[in-house]
Amino acid sequence: MSMRKKILVVLKGYPRLSETFIAQELLGLEKAGFDLTLISMRKPTDKKRHPVHDEIKARVVYLPEYLHDEPLRVLRAFFAGIGKPGFKPLLKQFWADLKRDITPNRVRRFGQALVLAHEWPDGGEWLHAHFIHTPASVTSYTSIMTGIPWTCSAHAKDIWTSPDWELSEKLGRARWTVTCTRTGFEHMRDLIGAGDKVYLSYHGLDLDRFDPFAGEHSGRDGSDASDPAFLLSVGRAVEKKGYDVLLKALALLPGDLNWRFTHIGGGDGLTKLKALADTLGIADRITWKGALAQEEVLAHYRQADIFALACRVAADGDRDGLPNVLVEASSQRLVCVSTNISGVPELLEDGTNGLVVPPEDPQALAVALESAIRNPAQRHRLGEAAERRVREHFDYHASIRQLTGLFEAQWQKEDQWRKSA
Repeated sequence: MSMRKKILVVLKGYPRLSETFIAQELLGLEKAGFDLTLISMRKPTDKKRHPVHDEIKARVVYLPEYLHDEPLRVLRAFFAGIGKPGFKPLLKQFWADLKRDITPNRVRRFGQALVLAHEWPDGGEWLHAHFIHTPASVTSYTSIMTGIPWTCSAHAKDIWTSPDWELSEKLGRARWTVTCTRTGFEHMRDLIGAGDKVYLSYHGLDLDRFDPFAGEHSGRDGSDASDPAFLLSVGRAVEKKGYDVLLKALALLPGDLNWRFTHIGGGDGLTKLKALADTLGIADRITWKGALAQEEVLAHYRQADIFALACRVAADGDRDGLPNVLVEASSQRLVCVSTNISGVPELLEDGTNGLVVPPEDPQALAVALESAIRNPAQRHRLGEAAERRVREHFDYHASIRQLTGLFEAQWQKEDQWRKSA
């Protein structure tokens, strides 16, 4: 095996509660023996941390979030960069990008890349970007400036909100890119047309953190007003999560059905959703918990009867890949009701291990929810099948092995290229 290289991992923000899957992967790579330094493009905004963040040993370096926040740091990097051989090619690429996308955002990525190239923390020998939109811009620019190669993990929103020209250029420049859903994988593979540039790699879940649930889910069937069926959802209040559709579906449930609904998650849309629940006349059955840490979320999966998530494609093309919460809920034998968007059908098959309906359809969602509420035996059967699927196919150790293999094969190639050069 070739020598392991020191990797600088470029992230949009760190730590982030909503991006457990990234933290999980970083910890997995560390445990597999990789030496990482995390480069975050912005300071953390979340007040809480997950236990996984405390286990990651890598140092975190924060780039200037806005260039005017740390003008001296940016200017020092700029003047130090001017004489370097990578500066002209970088300027040329930046100018070509800016002409196609005249935004302050573009200038910010250029400045952040100069700072990273100038300060070059911990003697990095490789660059890896998490997300193919802005983090990959910083990484790609830094790579042009320093001559250090890079690779990328693309996820969901970043693929669908990036223009094709930008995606195909970045895919061409990166040594390889992995992504976590088949739809994203096929889209990028079609753009680049090269077989060894894009790989499908499910994140999987650290199933050690989601031990099998030893208890039983309830037999509540909605007939008892004093013991209503417990519906749960976990996700940020943003358009792609479809919470307005879910609330409308809840409002369509028959009057004789007793249920309560708990939402866990932050997000800008909470105020609107609470107002919608009021308008629909169901506010008294809903509890809004805000963001919670992983162990509290796990306790909710175990108490709930049904997990619901009405994923959709947002107006700007943003969508989920495969929402981790569906994998988490399934790992606890909790039946999931969701929509056939993006990566969801790669986990849930309607009537086999979950209930799957079309997006944007409160009526169809209400029918599925009612069926799940009234049939505890069906819920338990689907939940058991869902857990089997997750424990067989979505264990994150498999994705860490795949990433390890990709890095090592690439580094061997680089060593051979260097020797033959």
